Amino acid sequence: MNMSVNIAGVEFKNPVMEASGTFGSGMEYSEFVDLNRLGAVVTKGVASVPWPGNPTPRIAEVYGGMLNAIGLQNPGIDVFTKRDIPFLKQYDTKIVVNVCGKTTEEYIDVVERLGDQPVDMLEINISCPNVKEGGIAFGQDPKAVEAITREVKAHARQPIIMKLSPNVTDITVMARAAEAGGADAISLINTLTGMKIDIHKRAFALANRTGGLSGPAVKPVAVRMVYQAAQAVKVPIIGMGGIRNADDALEFILAGATAVAIGTANFHNPYATVETVDGIRAYMETYGIGDIRDLIGAVR
Repeated sequence: MNMSVNIAGVEFKNPVMEASGTFGSGMEYSEFVDLNRLGAVVTKGVASVPWPGNPTPRIAEVYGGMLNAIGLQNPGIDVFTKRDIPFLKQYDTKIVVNVCGKTTEEYIDVVERLGDQPVDMLEINISCPNVKEGGIAFGQDPKAVEAITREVKAHARQPIIMKLSPNVTDITVMARAAEAGGADAISLINTLTGMKIDIHKRAFALANRTGGLSGPAVKPVAVRMVYQAAQAVKVPIIGMGGIRNADDALEFILAGATAVAIGTANFHNPYATVETVDGIRAYMETYGIGDIRDLIGAVR
């Protein structure tokens, strides 16, 4: 039985990874999860300098998921290369580094400094606010998506995955823009913008007022967007959004995703990733499927 998938020339032993920002760089979860069993570990977002993140409170539970407004808090590229990459190199898994920035130059700085590091792919988080354009996220303007993809691709030594925002009118426009800019793959979805109000305090539950909605509530939206993107572009897709188990993951694969990432589920079930690997294998055995690639995009 073959569970391996290939994305832009990088061979993953299976299609399961975790979503950036929900797993650190694997250190916190390594006592629960054998990282060797994952197709890849996707790191938390890494910026050119340390980011303090947003003021607290910045997490709120909601029906069917959670809101977060962490603000991409991270220690910066220097600490990351000294601490996180050596830790991950102990394991037989691929390393995908999530890159964030507030200007194109900041993205390029990180990408260039990762050029000689032993990492396999770069996931470019274009849901960051573009400070030069008044704070609108790079991923909400197709021209900006294509431009930043082209710039990053020109400086990257590793294949690049553009992580798309769902907070747009038409996801296929963004997917095509990333492909036109030279993306090797795309990942989707990032969080949906949401809000929660504490009726007793008569105040916003998050200091930032709005936050990113993730968890089971977003899954039907995510599956739909992955399907639409798969019909629109030829590059591989990593699907995510509300995946809790193998059944959820298989929906994304059947919709056209080559691989899947598990995010919020890790918080209440730290074994979610490896259980999903086992569940996909069991599904393939049950239905006599010898190669997982036969499932990718099987629903048309």
